[in-house]
Amino acid sequence: MGYHDRDLKSFVTAVGDGIEHMDLAVEGVRCAGCMAKIEKGLGTVPGITRARLNFTNRRLAVEWRAGALAPADVVEKLAALGYRAHPFDPAAAAGAEAAESRRLMKCMAVAGFAAMNVMLLSVSVWSGNVTDITPEIRDLFHWLSALIAIPAVAYAGRPFFESAIGALMKRTVNMDVPITLGVLLAVGMSVVETFNGGRHAYFDAAVMLLFFLLVGRFLDMNMRRRTRAQAENLAALKGETATKVLPDGSTRVVPVSAIDPGDRVLVAAGERLSVDGVIETGSTEIDNSLVTGETAYAAAGPGDRVYAGTLNMTGALTVQVTAAAKGTLLDEVNTLLDAAQTARSTRLALADKAAGYYAPLVHSAAALTFVGWMIAGSGWQEALMTAIAVLIITCPCALGLAVPAVQVVASGLLFRSGVLLNAGDAVERFAEADTVVFDKTGTLTSPEPTLVDPAATPQARLGRAGRLALSSRHPLSAALKSYATSPVPDATEEPGQGVRAEIDGVACRLGSAAFCGVSAEKAAETAESGAHSLVWYREGEADAIPIAVAQGLRPDAADVIARLKDRGITVMILSGDRAAAVDAAADALGVADRHAGLKPADKIAILEELKDQGHKVLMVGDGLNDAPALAAAHVSMSPVTAVHLSQAAADAVFLGDKLGPVVTAIDISRRARRAMDQNLWFAAFYNVCAVPIAVLGFVTPLVAALAMSSSSVVVTLNALRVRLIARKLEGAS
Repeated sequence: MGYHDRDLKSFVTAVGDGIEHMDLAVEGVRCAGCMAKIEKGLGTVPGITRARLNFTNRRLAVEWRAGALAPADVVEKLAALGYRAHPFDPAAAAGAEAAESRRLMKCMAVAGFAAMNVMLLSVSVWSGNVTDITPEIRDLFHWLSALIAIPAVAYAGRPFFESAIGALMKRTVNMDVPITLGVLLAVGMSVVETFNGGRHAYFDAAVMLLFFLLVGRFLDMNMRRRTRAQAENLAALKGETATKVLPDGSTRVVPVSAIDPGDRVLVAAGERLSVDGVIETGSTEIDNSLVTGETAYAAAGPGDRVYAGTLNMTGALTVQVTAAAKGTLLDEVNTLLDAAQTARSTRLALADKAAGYYAPLVHSAAALTFVGWMIAGSGWQEALMTAIAVLIITCPCALGLAVPAVQVVASGLLFRSGVLLNAGDAVERFAEADTVVFDKTGTLTSPEPTLVDPAATPQARLGRAGRLALSSRHPLSAALKSYATSPVPDATEEPGQGVRAEIDGVACRLGSAAFCGVSAEKAAETAESGAHSLVWYREGEADAIPIAVAQGLRPDAADVIARLKDRGITVMILSGDRAAAVDAAADALGVADRHAGLKPADKIAILEELKDQGHKVLMVGDGLNDAPALAAAHVSMSPVTAVHLSQAAADAVFLGDKLGPVVTAIDISRRARRAMDQNLWFAAFYNVCAVPIAVLGFVTPLVAALAMSSSSVVVTLNALRVRLIARKLEGAS
């Protein structure tokens, strides 16, 4: 395979308890049967403790006892199973998938062009056979068909031929083997018939067969989830270096791997933390959305905990380290996310399960047909043509298109409704959802803050407060900026406190309660009286006034909750925000089941509890702390305003400032799921009826190809019926 232990050791990591881990990209995985074959095959290797293949991105996670085997042994075992593997690289995997998609498109175009032209010639021959076509003209048309079909089959059939040859060389069989046999035998028999001046040739059957199979494979390829880049997103949040405070008081920039618990580090304003720790000196505001999902910055000072990946906004800090290279909260989020994704990858589609039995059944049926007709006294040519008809008519084209065709139609409808899918099987899982769990901040609420009651503050004061807000970097100040006419030239922002300036000869301040001279008792009393965040404003010696700021509910949040309940769906709120804010939003929306103050592991625990109770949960969230929950849920959505990691972890992203796409996704998916079930039942019925007819010799290879093609057209038309829901949904909205 070209890989040795020295090449692979750099990709091996220790995961504790004497276990080593390696991620590999596996080529040639076509269906759930391949997935089961790989996992079971590696499971028989002594020393391997875990082997799990993510069917979406073909990423194989392998773990073994240290010293029990070498990394190259895993690659060699995969080669023996018939699969080429190499170290997993997300960028390379995405590039390879894009290249394969382009290749399938070219093959599909060639097969489609050839099918149209060969069919024109075949129709002339069919008509002539029942009228007055001369043998010379018929033979000419057959040779013209061969001239078109043979090069087209040689080019367009490569994805199937290469896969079949690879499987046979490893002494295994996959579903591409009978496809290859059927196509090659049909072309071969057609050439023989053409040489012998026969009335029938089957070039049209071969190229049509390839065209429809390529359509199915292309649709499947383009519906696959692109490799998620959660590792890269997390790495971007975690710094690789830190400014370490040495024993003599000097500082030095060192790699995070050189930082130990108990060390002290300096964190400048505007710098992202690379360690977990406790603030020793300094006060600031922290973008702490990683922990709570709250977009408002949190004031932090001596004794407060800070976490890797959070952003120090305003003041310099000295932090005593509790965790650095390993064991940080960021590592915990990553671990939870990986675990949830790996668990999801075990789900197998019904069509893939059926396709796993396809190859042996078809081979057996075709072989028994050939033997049976020979025993019955037929010539080898007639027996072989009947066997070819069995191979072709049982082609799993309808089965292969049953689900992807509906997915493509449904994804198009969802796109028109502002929903972008990240997962190929998301439509099926949206249809199964019976519980919807919302995060609050940034999901049920709008990302931008607004004033709760603008009329409570005189407009003149709002205008002056807004002028100060123009000089502030605090996120809550955005709610006041729209009331300003111009900034104050000499405004000064004090880190972690607020903004002060002189306006029309009066000293004005905007910021925290303490900064505006409000006593701690009054500030606490005012905060307890409401569920909103407060910004304080003071002019001269007058008493400071509180200005209530909140992220208002999305405009259609209440309507969406009501529509979900009308559909019999349970609604919950899981949030990292404080209880008062969560209760206020839940009461306004009529949601009784709400939980506040949750961390990532808490959300995972609640979702697991719901799962154990048999619920299918749709999670809707936007914060980094929601990423593991989004991955752990049965299906998930994230608004386009979400952090990149949440969008990567979610099965779908919705656009705009409304929550309506959540209901639309469920409605369209339920309709699509019904169409999928109908297609699968039709494909099963087709094979149950078609196989006996072909075995009895009532079907030629050409009729078999037409029957196979017709079955594909039927499931495709049924998929297009899903479009009818678009007008209904648009009219309802």
